[in-house]
Amino acid sequence: MIGQNKSSRGIKILVSAASFVIIIAGINLAQSVIVLCIACVFLALIGTPPVLWLERKKIPSFLSVAIVISVMIIILLMIGALVGTSLKSFSDALPFYQIRVQEQIAEFEMLLTKVGIIMTDKTLLNYINPETIMNLTTGLLSGVSSVFSSIVLVLLTVTFILLEVSSFPVKLRAVLGNPEAVFPRFAKFVIDIRHYLVITTLINLVAGILIWLWLSILGIRFPILWGFLVFLLHYIPNIGSVIAAIPAVLLALIQQGVGSALSVAGGYLLVGFVLGNIIQPKLMGRRLGLSTLVVFLSLIFWGSLLGLVGAVLCIPLTMTVKFAFESNKETEWIAVLLGPEKSVDNRRPESKEKKKNYGNTED
Repeated sequence: MIGQNKSSRGIKILVSAASFVIIIAGINLAQSVIVLCIACVFLALIGTPPVLWLERKKIPSFLSVAIVISVMIIILLMIGALVGTSLKSFSDALPFYQIRVQEQIAEFEMLLTKVGIIMTDKTLLNYINPETIMNLTTGLLSGVSSVFSSIVLVLLTVTFILLEVSSFPVKLRAVLGNPEAVFPRFAKFVIDIRHYLVITTLINLVAGILIWLWLSILGIRFPILWGFLVFLLHYIPNIGSVIAAIPAVLLALIQQGVGSALSVAGGYLLVGFVLGNIIQPKLMGRRLGLSTLVVFLSLIFWGSLLGLVGAVLCIPLTMTVKFAFESNKETEWIAVLLGPEKSVDNRRPESKEKKKNYGNTED
């Protein structure tokens, strides 16, 4: 009997592992479609609070959605126009900066030669190649512009999602056959996801504006482009702010020298520290519910699976997976592993109190 239980458990684990591999392969093959769907849900979650607020003000549902979608269209058109113009100018100026990089490398070689260190261009470029970073920046922003090319389809999908927001709970109760049913755990999960996305978007917007102003003051070219890059990459936890700073620091080094590059780096560090370590934790609270290691691993996993969109939305996606595991008793232990250490510590006093009460009843 014990042998049968062990064999059935082993078969179950193998089937689960095979299913996981098949699902991952399917997601990878359907990456473009899934990315569009995730972008639609992301925009819909951000647009839901204003739609519900307008509906509470006795504005009809269709008109509320039309107002929110119109605001989104205006914002996206403004971003597309400003960032598109800056991106084109940056792409046109890349050959000049590549020549400038070669000149600075030659000057650096002369400086090393004076102190007795002889190096060639190829040796230096093996360790430091600013041209590659600039080209990667252009490719990254070009990938973002390709998402904007499907913006009509995305906005239509978001419109239909927002039209269904208020009626979705009613439909869910009808499917379950219980008109009085409430879904506190699901409602809390949706609120947490929406809270995270809205707060993070606002903080990233502030960070982008501050960097744009700082680079404009310093006279660094294409400040709008670098501000948008900060807004976009600050969604990526842990390393996004560092990646966003590299192109602007290199451009400042090429354009104005070491002093300007240090000033740019200092501005990025100050903005990242204040917003990421002081303001964001106060606004976010303890709603994230993920350990630091899980956040970093989720960045690698979703980024490799879904590209830039997966890296940007790795935290909401992992929170969704964690909620799915929490909803099943057999997989609840996985959700505990994904959660922070505090959530485990919070359970200990309860167990101790239960033991204490149990002891009291025996007395």
